[in-house]
Amino acid sequence: MKKAFLTCIFIITALACFADTVSINHFVIKENPFAKDEIAIVAVDTAGTIQEKVNGLFTFSVNGFTEQLTFDKGTAFYRHKMEKSMFVFARHENDNGTHSMLYYVYRHDSKLSPVKISWVLLICIPLGLVLLGYLFKRFIIIAVIIFLIFLYFNHSNGLSIPTFFQSIIDGLKGLFAS
Repeated sequence: MKKAFLTCIFIITALACFADTVSINHFVIKENPFAKDEIAIVAVDTAGTIQEKVNGLFTFSVNGFTEQLTFDKGTAFYRHKMEKSMFVFARHENDNGTHSMLYYVYRHDSKLSPVKISWVLLICIPLGLVLLGYLFKRFIIIAVIIFLIFLYFNHSNGLSIPTFFQSIIDGLKGLFAS
């Protein structure tokens, strides 16, 4: 009887050691339905379905500040108020690599509307302005003015130059890692 009991304990312990670890490879940012002017980070799969098996503490870097977010059934609440529209750059690193997303959180009528910004768009706008200025020499001054407005809009809403380039680099890494 003693041998059978110890064998069962050994088998259960061995199975627990090989348990599948939960990791976050994809996530989205949504408005927090329980708090005003706050966002939630939701762990999803590639199809956008919430991963309810994600529970526990995970480290995220949000706009350069490292936070320990507590996930419960795939959702964690970022407990910082957003008083105006701004860019949110969320980044998570795990064993599978670094995963990051850039969102523009638009605040209107005391609601938050997150819009995902693709790294491709971040490349296309400046390259399009350079191409426009190159093709039409008369529009080079207008292209420079539009580019400066683009930089001012990004900076005033929380998207710094290092974050801009980090978002592009993470997007390229994700493109080549897939």
